[in-house]
Amino acid sequence: MPHLRSLAWKLSLPAAILLMAPFDILASLAMDIYLPIVPAMPATLKTSPSIVQLTLSLYMVVLGLGQIAFGPLSDRVGRRPVLLAGGLAFGLASALLAATTSAAVFVLLRIVQAAGASAALVATFATVRDVYAERPEGSVIYSLFGSMLAFVPALGPITGALIAETFGWRAIFITLAVLALIATSNAMLKWPETRPADSASSRTEFAAILRSAAFWTYTLGFSAAMGAFFVFFSTAPRVLMDRAGYSQTAFSLVFGTAALVMIFTSRFAKRFVAAWGIAGSLTRGMAMLLLGAALLTVGQLAGKPSFATFMLPMWIIAIGMVFASSVTANGALQDFGKVAGTAVALYFCVQSVLVAAVGTTLILVLPGDTAWPLTAYCVAMASLTLGALGLEQWRGKGS
Repeated sequence: MPHLRSLAWKLSLPAAILLMAPFDILASLAMDIYLPIVPAMPATLKTSPSIVQLTLSLYMVVLGLGQIAFGPLSDRVGRRPVLLAGGLAFGLASALLAATTSAAVFVLLRIVQAAGASAALVATFATVRDVYAERPEGSVIYSLFGSMLAFVPALGPITGALIAETFGWRAIFITLAVLALIATSNAMLKWPETRPADSASSRTEFAAILRSAAFWTYTLGFSAAMGAFFVFFSTAPRVLMDRAGYSQTAFSLVFGTAALVMIFTSRFAKRFVAAWGIAGSLTRGMAMLLLGAALLTVGQLAGKPSFATFMLPMWIIAIGMVFASSVTANGALQDFGKVAGTAVALYFCVQSVLVAAVGTTLILVLPGDTAWPLTAYCVAMASLTLGALGLEQWRGKGS
């Protein structure tokens, strides 16, 4: 039976989606809309490309680690205050990012921006669980959120390029600030508290989850998939704009094709999961990452980067990302139904840390204006995942 506080949620399904979706979208948009100006930021902030790369990596780390902090906090003080504080922090940090010329301050504000996004995300999904856990609308909301986020990598860079070319790079962060403050103001008026009145902090099951071989195998697979895209969008601006000579607008259009490939492939997710199973889908996903890496290597050795040598292999990798990410959550969390919230938080947190640590290291160690960081990431993480999956299946046969 729904608890009393969830009954205070009187919104229709369309109204609820319009209220909650902006917080889900803005967290991702803050990364993608910023990509077209990444090559210009070292000169703008009078710093190195490594420091600018740090603004991407730290955003992802804080977005993931924040869930571990803000999830329990929302259980104690409520969804509404965590959401409103997160939305305001994101909006204020975005506005200040538009005004700063200091590299150190810029990095600090990106951390605050990511923390705000993390808090708002946690509160949003906790509210969905509070209100719709036992209602069919819940699956509709999750499905719509996933579909919306699939379009962000396609439209975000294009939007960022158009804004930057028309109004300058600062307008990108002003846009984020305005959107966040509109969404937060709307939430102040319409978002009631939904935390169960009898909610209490329970002892977490971190140790049990982290001892699970299946959790690590499928979380590694998720990290391989998401990290491939992270390394791609971290290096693509330098490869395609600096080396291949694409304009900001042309880059954004070309970059978006990888997201469109993912969207198209995801339409068939139910079919291939039903045919291959969880382990089979993950195996094929990692195989596609390795194939894409092989093609990137051939293209890199062939000479100057081009659409054919960089983007076409990325399409193969994008297909593999969908194969893997369609099953990794079920594979990692299947044994933790009673502590699903904690398991989900760890799943996303571990993935964020692995992606940021491994991906950033490869981008800094290997030439960031080449395909080598993406190639190395796909080979290393896909091989590690396949090794873990093989070991898990071998242990399963022996038990």
